[in-house]
Amino acid sequence: MPQFPPSEGAPPGLPDAAALAQLAGALFKALPGQEPGAGSVLQRLMPGLDLPGGPSPSPALAGVDAPAHPQPAGLTPPPGSFGPATPASVPLGALPPGQQAVPTSPQSAANLPASLPARVPHALAPNGVPDLVLGAAPGYDGRAGSLVLGEPRAAAAASPPDTAAPRGDSATATAGAPYYFLDQPRPEAIAVATPLRTPAPGGDALLGALAGLDVPQLDLGAPARAPAAPAGGSGFYFLDHATPAVVQAPPQVNAAAHPPFDVHAVRRDFPILRERVNGRPLVWFDNAATTQKPQAVIDRLAHFYAHENSNIHRAAHELAARATDAYEGARETVRRFIGAGSVEEIIFVRGTTEAINLVAKTWGARNIGAGDEIIVSHLEHHANIVPWQKLAAEKGAKLRVIPVDDSGQVILEEYQRLLNDRTKIVSVTQVSNALGTVVPVKEIIDVAHRHGVRTLVDAAQSVSHMRVDVRALDTDFLVFSGHKIFGPTGIGVVYGKREVLEDMPPWQGGGNMIADVTFERTVFHGPPTRFEAGTGNIADAVGLGAALEYVERIGIEAIGRYEHALLEYATAQMQPIPGVRLVGTARDKASVLSFVLAGYSTDEVGKALNQEGIAVRTGHHCAQPILRRFGLETTVRPSLAFYNTCEEVDRMVKVVRQLAGSRR
Repeated sequence: MPQFPPSEGAPPGLPDAAALAQLAGALFKALPGQEPGAGSVLQRLMPGLDLPGGPSPSPALAGVDAPAHPQPAGLTPPPGSFGPATPASVPLGALPPGQQAVPTSPQSAANLPASLPARVPHALAPNGVPDLVLGAAPGYDGRAGSLVLGEPRAAAAASPPDTAAPRGDSATATAGAPYYFLDQPRPEAIAVATPLRTPAPGGDALLGALAGLDVPQLDLGAPARAPAAPAGGSGFYFLDHATPAVVQAPPQVNAAAHPPFDVHAVRRDFPILRERVNGRPLVWFDNAATTQKPQAVIDRLAHFYAHENSNIHRAAHELAARATDAYEGARETVRRFIGAGSVEEIIFVRGTTEAINLVAKTWGARNIGAGDEIIVSHLEHHANIVPWQKLAAEKGAKLRVIPVDDSGQVILEEYQRLLNDRTKIVSVTQVSNALGTVVPVKEIIDVAHRHGVRTLVDAAQSVSHMRVDVRALDTDFLVFSGHKIFGPTGIGVVYGKREVLEDMPPWQGGGNMIADVTFERTVFHGPPTRFEAGTGNIADAVGLGAALEYVERIGIEAIGRYEHALLEYATAQMQPIPGVRLVGTARDKASVLSFVLAGYSTDEVGKALNQEGIAVRTGHHCAQPILRRFGLETTVRPSLAFYNTCEEVDRMVKVVRQLAGSRR
């Protein structure tokens, strides 16, 4: 093994931290399939190590990848500022990467023996590189090191692998080399993930229960096949054939084709579904309140805190660049998922409630005055009633309500009669959280725009069930919450048309949303940064991006078809039970099945279901006006998701039948 000058206090013959940093950086630049040119550097550090490479890399090629978001959307840096992702300056005489790891205080001689076991390369690889070099690599060269070690990295969900151009020498990168980081045309797509399974033999039980329905099977992808080992064996311990169960490239989905669907494969992605409640397997029928999280989202959050945690936009150091890239990458994922035209139209907030309040207190405060009118529907969640009610009271405006028929669907003819030259905004839900009614928002938006009226769509209950395309809808605003679509709590989105957002004043004041501040005046950034004062919920925004990518890999259309079939099955099973009254029977519904049972309070039904491990919501569901329209204060609300099954529905139906039979 090559010898390096030891750090102060280090045992002779072992490399110091600065040398390790230089070695790691050179090693990861010298690997086949990467940019050529680092070989000579590595050979100077480790004579006798035979790795490909040409001349030493230029300074432009050294170090980590450049930040993908040097200046995030809405940021207006002052003249002359620079640095990764933010206006900042690098202090003169800053230390090179890795140098800060050198001990700055001497160790006593008595401490040295105790530290020896940790400093000795205890698993020297046949290539002569001590494992402590590779283990420490992300700390010295975070992005390159994380790539080689298989750390999770974001990848476009719908990019066919044969369309991506390989990095570096194409002949080297695509010649079928046996290393897992070489046989991928895009090394940044390599990720550590829970292996994806193939469907169980015999297919999905739902297909048998719903014979004749076109519900295809899902196979999220077979486990990655390890390439054959090279002739004569290989010395690299990080080869794919050495860790076939860990290294997994993200699935590549052809967006033009319907992916197959297997509910059992999906269920294996959600660890909480293996929980037991009261000794019975958990049945999660409370999805309208919050959805469960796939392992991909849990892992992405853990990876952020382990490898990227930093504040964003305002520092020149590496972790700030990583965190900014992750945060702004999530913004781009949201833009793609809802079909927005620009990331500048995507604002991160805490959730749908905060999103509607933001619009009411910015656009509403500027554009609504005395005598003006705001239209909502009878189906709304309190979050789409109270902010407008408060604004109307402050401004002397009026709140008007679109009525619904006995099935729970809005009456479009009555809506058109409400519109007049005093109407300023129509704010409606796309799916009722209490009844599951799918509201014809496109027709509502078109009629409003013909009258010159702005629109807001509450998509909290719709984005997880159906395709939402803001440009196809042509809505002025659209809002939703991350935790309703398999993402974390505490994160949500406001979409607004660019020209509308630019005319809106800031909602809150503070850091991150300003371009310049003096005691006389403040200059604000443009959208969306103008509306994101202070430190945002960075990690959960990244987690939301991971959740949307997960949904994209499965396919929202496949999810919608499966859930529709499951809802029809559950409705057909519940309807004949004596004493059951289904509340909300519109022809077009999403996966909500509200009901009451004669002779029982809704709490009694909920407790009986809980005893069997079945989680449902009971109460008014923050939608008291629509329940009172049907003469009720509360309902039992099972709400379904694409990881639920017919067997779980049968378990619920059995409990309700037993309750109905005991009080007849």
